[in-house]
Amino acid sequence: MIPTPGKTILREKLNESIASVIPIALIVALLCLSFVPVTTDLMLAFLLGTIMLVVGMGLFTLGVEASMTQIGNHTGARMTKSRKLWLILTLSFILGIAITVAEPDLQVLASNVPHINTTVLIITVSVGVGLFLVICMLRILLGVQLRWVLLACYILVFALASFSEADFLSVAFDSGGVTTGPMTVPFIMALGVGVASIRSDKNAEADSFGLVALCSVGPILAVMLLGFFYKMEDGVVASAVVQSYADTVELGSGYVRAIPHYMVEVATALAPIVGFFLLFQIFSLRLRKLPFLKIVIGLVYTYVGLGLVIFLTGVNVGFSSLGTILGARLAEKAAWMLVPVAMLMGWFIISAEPAVHVLNKQVEEISAGAVSEKAMGLSLSVAIALATGLAMVRVLTGISILWFIVPGYAAALAMSFFVPPIFTAIAFDSGGVASGPMTATFMLPFAMGACEAAGGNVMTDAFGLVSLVAMMPLITVQVMGAVYLIRSRRRQEVLDVTQLADNEIIELWEVAS
Repeated sequence: MIPTPGKTILREKLNESIASVIPIALIVALLCLSFVPVTTDLMLAFLLGTIMLVVGMGLFTLGVEASMTQIGNHTGARMTKSRKLWLILTLSFILGIAITVAEPDLQVLASNVPHINTTVLIITVSVGVGLFLVICMLRILLGVQLRWVLLACYILVFALASFSEADFLSVAFDSGGVTTGPMTVPFIMALGVGVASIRSDKNAEADSFGLVALCSVGPILAVMLLGFFYKMEDGVVASAVVQSYADTVELGSGYVRAIPHYMVEVATALAPIVGFFLLFQIFSLRLRKLPFLKIVIGLVYTYVGLGLVIFLTGVNVGFSSLGTILGARLAEKAAWMLVPVAMLMGWFIISAEPAVHVLNKQVEEISAGAVSEKAMGLSLSVAIALATGLAMVRVLTGISILWFIVPGYAAALAMSFFVPPIFTAIAFDSGGVASGPMTATFMLPFAMGACEAAGGNVMTDAFGLVSLVAMMPLITVQVMGAVYLIRSRRRQEVLDVTQLADNEIIELWEVAS
């Protein structure tokens, strides 16, 4: 009998996706029914898209846990057994590219960038992740401290940013935010834990942290470099191209016609990682029948995610489109409302992310209660609300993203020298947790629609929202680390931070059962 995911697990995943999507859907529905008029067909398309997004996210996350995480674990363990540096680095580069191509958040971002070819952007970002996954492996094997590698990387990022074109700058920083999504995070973290097992010193496991943080830098540099030689295309904001439907049958046909397109698109995106796994299974891994079938079924759930197919169809046909229209109508009718509405949405986006709740609980545990789960949750909600609010300020004023990113990362890097290393590792790896699917699928199109209606430049003023959302937890989590130090000193608690970092391995992608 072929093993299938239990009904309880599937129900949990669907409940998590409902918690992520419904708060935003309710806010949008209230706005559209009371203040911002939209056509009935567009609202109905949005509601259908919401349902598809809930189902798609649930099945997709279920499939990823059953397949991508297991592939990462097995691959990392097998690479370490070989103890061949060239093999570890080569496979890391190939896998970094393969897994990033299939990242749904990247697919959504690339489809919304009007002046860069979608395939070109996806390949550029994927190569950036692959190269920096190699750097991650070297850092783990050599035992280099994370703070120094991050410091060097961001000095390079901002030096290059001073010479980059404005049209590529915000897209570059957003690319770094969307790559740390539900597909890549469990996979590369599993690889890191496996490779760290080569070392026998006491800091080996702690050094497996930081992969997500460093892999976010690769796409930023790659897209900036792309801007030096890539000729921008003429294009329009993809999510703003909204079709009108005369009746419900025509609306249904619109969804049905879109599904085959995304089935091919998703199959193409998943093909590299599936091909690698099958070859790895035949020539090296040789898993037994039961675990092999579990991974295969997980891949089916990821694809039929209908995870990715349903997810991308719902996002592109109905969900993102209304986000664009809502942002545009709000900017035309009452531009002053953009900031508070975006902050309200930001507050609920972070509150609804299941992985954030896990993070909050784990921080409370490792701080022995000095930093409570409630305090962590409140700080993150405030941070993301501020991030989305600042993004709308940029939309309305056209302020360069560098005026926010440079001081933000400078503060985060400076704080890394004063807080326990475990908090720095959690902070930089948790930036991707905050910039989840809802940010790319709704908040970014919302900003793009508002920017166009306000007469701004979408490439320079709207893009950058994801990067702001990804940046804020770097500061707030380390602030919690500083609070922890102060409170622990007051209580005269003695804590061996090095031992703590060795023993506590926090897996941000896991969701509490």
